[in-house]
Amino acid sequence: MTGLKKPNFPSLLPTFPRRAPADPDGSAAGRKSPSVSSRFQSLDLLATLVAVVDQHGGVLYANAALEDALGMSRRSITGALLQDCFTEPPLLENALQGASGNQFAALRYDAWLKRLNHEALPVHVVVAQTDNPGEVIVELLPLEQQARQEREERLIDQAQANKELIRNLAHEIKNPLGGIRGAAQLLQMELESRELIEYTQVIIHEADRLQSLVDRLLAPHRRPHVVGDVNIHEVCERVRSLILAEFPKGLKVVRDYDTSIPEFRGDREQLIQAVLNIAHNAAQALSERIAAGDARIVFRTRVGRQVTFGKQRYRLALELHVIDNGPGVPDSIKDRIFFPLVSGRDGGSGLGLTLAQTFVQQHHGLIECESVPNETDFKILIPLP
Repeated sequence: MTGLKKPNFPSLLPTFPRRAPADPDGSAAGRKSPSVSSRFQSLDLLATLVAVVDQHGGVLYANAALEDALGMSRRSITGALLQDCFTEPPLLENALQGASGNQFAALRYDAWLKRLNHEALPVHVVVAQTDNPGEVIVELLPLEQQARQEREERLIDQAQANKELIRNLAHEIKNPLGGIRGAAQLLQMELESRELIEYTQVIIHEADRLQSLVDRLLAPHRRPHVVGDVNIHEVCERVRSLILAEFPKGLKVVRDYDTSIPEFRGDREQLIQAVLNIAHNAAQALSERIAAGDARIVFRTRVGRQVTFGKQRYRLALELHVIDNGPGVPDSIKDRIFFPLVSGRDGGSGLGLTLAQTFVQQHHGLIECESVPNETDFKILIPLP
């Protein structure tokens, strides 16, 4: 049942002409019992779309996320047939028949959910029985959300692998570097020819440059995590002043703050460095627009509610967006921009975003990136108390 093609007809929510068959006692099968609402009230805390239906598809309970997705109130949804909300109702009808016959514990398939005044939404449907006979729970996971969660999991796994690789590689490089530099110094002391001394100086200079690079790779793992109360807008203002000092002409840094965001515990200096690395990359990518005088970076703060990232769900989370109107991240590196030593700019070290991701993850957060020409959005997510 996977791989459905999007229908070509308009996506208008149906009027639910069908009703579930009546029970032998004459009551409608889709009628909600007094205890259903209290039993399933906790489903409103979920961001995924969830409905509890009877064996015929009559909706007994719909959570708040499903209300929002369909653009209908719970009162309107309750009692209607859930399969009429899909572009291909027989798929759900067959799944419900299988559930009522105990043919499976859970069934999964992909479908298209109709929405009022919106295009059909691709969803991954999970159908499973509840503990009560005749009740089936239907979970709808938007495929975009599923893809985002998979992307977040990959980012976390990649960051952990990068951290181990960097630490091991840096230590392996440091030891021979010290030997090379020391040998070059001793050799230089024995030489009298100025031309030969220049060669040893090149060796020493390059060894120092590599040592500096290794120190930068190890910096976030060496520096102690200094925790205190952090006001994210003070962080943004500090970064804003630094960026405008370096790029005083042709660049506008716009504030779009939600001043209700509370303080949280964190390392202020690490967060300043993380935001600065992102904003500095954005400013450098805007070189042509700065020359034209229409470069723009936006700092936008919002509160996300019931947010899932890093394989965990948080009641509240900070969303800090750093948005620029530059050319966008090249497609060739879009999936690797948080990898160490990957840079889209000539002469770039490729460490700025790697360090930023490391600092944010030390706050149990995550950095995501969405980029198209004329709009690149780096979103920092950090749990709030």
